[in-house]
Amino acid sequence: MRPTHRRLAATVAGLVLLPVALVGCGIGDGAEDEPPAKPSRAPAEEAAARSRERVQAYLDAMTAKDVAAGRSQLCALLHDGFDLAATGPNGDFADHFQVPEAAITDIRSGPLGQEVSVSVSVTAGKRTVARPLVFTVTRQGSDWCIAGESPGTPAAPSASPPPRPEGSPLPRPKQSPGV
Repeated sequence: MRPTHRRLAATVAGLVLLPVALVGCGIGDGAEDEPPAKPSRAPAEEAAARSRERVQAYLDAMTAKDVAAGRSQLCALLHDGFDLAATGPNGDFADHFQVPEAAITDIRSGPLGQEVSVSVSVTAGKRTVARPLVFTVTRQGSDWCIAGESPGTPAAPSASPPPRPEGSPLPRPKQSPGV
């Protein structure tokens, strides 16, 4: 075959295969152009909602001292460490303290996933302390799980002075020396 015949044969083969390739890609298959179905929530809303659900389930498990329920909220990579530490002296499910209150305070997107800030009140004996924590929630496949827990930053003190008890005298303004 001469080069001209080869080019002609290649062109004919390409034109014959082109409609098959376009139909395989979904172009020209006769289906009307329908807009894709909208998800029930935007991706950011979905991430925040799923993160909230996972962390709230973990907090509920802490309050109820349900180790299995708490473990089920964690990513598989954390299971071994959780099994070793959960009921230890500093674990989230230790027997010597109670969790009377736990609340989610903020959810925001972070570099490793959704960061869910919580405030957990822990009672040991007669002493109750509020501790801020940050849970990192990530998506693994089609499921969401807690990928990390770290200490949070305490809430910033308010800029305004604390309220003055009724009937207490007003503080005196400071005077500069020599006045």
